[in-house]
Amino acid sequence: MALWRGRTASWNLLNRLLHPPSPLPYRNLSSVAADVHNQSMIENMKRDLLNLDINSQIGSCMPLASMRIGTIIHNIEVNPGQGGKLVRAAGTSAKILKEPKSRYCLIRLPSGVEKLIDSQCRATVGTVSNPSHGAKKLRKAGQSRWLGRRPTVRGVAMNPVDHPHGGGEGRSKSSGSYGKTSRTPWGKPTKCGYKTAKSKRRK
Repeated sequence: MALWRGRTASWNLLNRLLHPPSPLPYRNLSSVAADVHNQSMIENMKRDLLNLDINSQIGSCMPLASMRIGTIIHNIEVNPGQGGKLVRAAGTSAKILKEPKSRYCLIRLPSGVEKLIDSQCRATVGTVSNPSHGAKKLRKAGQSRWLGRRPTVRGVAMNPVDHPHGGGEGRSKSSGSYGKTSRTPWGKPTKCGYKTAKSKRRK
């Protein structure tokens, strides 16, 4: 999976670069020359790592506390160590609105919602690739079948035994004892589900 983070593998690789294994006592001249070349390469890589601005490197994964304000990020964790949960769709990105100096960091999601997330949660710098994914049009019905998508039948076209919207005269969703709200075939509300957030009305 492209969004999976191999923390242990990357940490082992960094340790190998910073602390290479000691050479063997008996080697020929060609291996000694190769060791000298490798040592110079490692020194150059160390110098580049010290002078590198990680915040400006697309694809860098780090805690939100290590990022600057205004950084474009994606694949954000909700709980530290849980793995990326937010902003993973094609072409999406989020933005850090406040300097993450406290425990929580303010982030603007692609929907426009501003959310406080723990500063210890990790995220990836940059935008998810393939931004034109949503603009792609299927040429025919069979193309959606190639993708494994089966046809969708409307609830109002069914019988009352098959769907809460079924039955009635004409295009009516108010049949039965469910009222006029849109519902799933199993009777749950489809308009954002059940209301769980606290009411923000002023008293």
